[in-house]
Amino acid sequence: MQTRFTEEQYQRPEIREADEILRKCVHCGFCTATCPTYVITGDERDSPRGRIWMMRDMLESDAPASQETSFHLDRCLTCLSCMTTCPSGVDYMHLAEIGRDYVHKTKRRPLSDRLLRMMLVKILPRAGLFSLALRASKIAQPFARLFPNSIRAMISSAPKKLKKLDPIGSTDITYPAEGKTHSRVILLSGCAQRAIEPEINSATIRILNRIGVDVIVRKQASCCGALAHHIDEPEAAQNAVREVVRAWSPEISDKQIDAIIVNTSGCGTMLKDYGHLLKDDAELANVAATISGLACDITEFLADSNAISFRRKSNLIVGYHSACSLQHGQQITHAPKLLLAKAGVEIAIPKDPHLCCGSAGVYSILQPELSGQLKNRKLDNLNKLEVDLFVAGNIGCINQLADAHAPFCHIVQLLDYLSGGPVPPSIKALPQLLSAE
Repeated sequence: MQTRFTEEQYQRPEIREADEILRKCVHCGFCTATCPTYVITGDERDSPRGRIWMMRDMLESDAPASQETSFHLDRCLTCLSCMTTCPSGVDYMHLAEIGRDYVHKTKRRPLSDRLLRMMLVKILPRAGLFSLALRASKIAQPFARLFPNSIRAMISSAPKKLKKLDPIGSTDITYPAEGKTHSRVILLSGCAQRAIEPEINSATIRILNRIGVDVIVRKQASCCGALAHHIDEPEAAQNAVREVVRAWSPEISDKQIDAIIVNTSGCGTMLKDYGHLLKDDAELANVAATISGLACDITEFLADSNAISFRRKSNLIVGYHSACSLQHGQQITHAPKLLLAKAGVEIAIPKDPHLCCGSAGVYSILQPELSGQLKNRKLDNLNKLEVDLFVAGNIGCINQLADAHAPFCHIVQLLDYLSGGPVPPSIKALPQLLSAE
């Protein structure tokens, strides 16, 4: 793609980066076929190619972002399916970040939008506060139709069954390995996940301890900053990123850590980009880059270690939903299926597995109509599978798809059970699972 930035514009690092990315795009349109929003709307402006055109024009103009550009950038899920498809290696993720940052700096959003985004950034990254918000949402559900669309979407997104807040992450603690220690890892305890499904962290720690891994958790490293980053709140995102980096810096600097384990794939994509996000930070750039290199999805770590053994046999047929942040953001496609196959379960894959379910962080709240259409499309494909259970590696997807015909759980919960752990709470009623004892 040809660009026309001035010499003055080219002095800005974000413009130089955008220019390098833009020039790789050859307008081939391969991305349109795999873009969830374009598949739904058929509008070129809702495709990666269309958004790239609009971002180029916006950045070249040096004028405030238009309503049209802001509208269609907001409708992007940042699922990164386009990057998996692109034959030219266009770095759409970082271009979208530059574009959204420009919108943030040059366009003032309506007051209601600003207040909603501010509320989300204040509540969701704080597990305790989010847990209280979920309880308030349950109380408000009978009156949901009285609220505006975005608030109604927030209320309806609360899980059907509320659980106690996960205590893991509330204090600095090390969970020692069973027997001889073979490696030491840091676990990102997370934020929203602790309120929605507290058993995921417990299952992760159990399975790691079982294979000889010490697990370190740091209280100040909870929210990775992905939420604020994706909803165009760069200051809040940077603050969260720096807090995590500083919390882990002592262990990282002492070279005591073999990996940083993430069990929420959206957070994993974010952590693996810390080096880029803080590349200009003189104090934290090196530690941030090290964190990116150490960040590892739990399935990635377990598959690479080859240390896990499965004590229980299973006759389960499991439908595997691959989160966008795992298959596109981190390019992890084989590890989860390899582990499931090793555990002896039969795997079923739905139609169009590359398309997003519509969760995408808080996309279901900010874009409820499009999110709902994507959710229904994904559920239709999942419900065509004759399976006993669905698994995924991202809490947002699990919560979004909870209405599927079979129960959903995190893949690490199933792997933990089959390697000696307790039955995952969400699937205790499955006779096929209990018969594997």
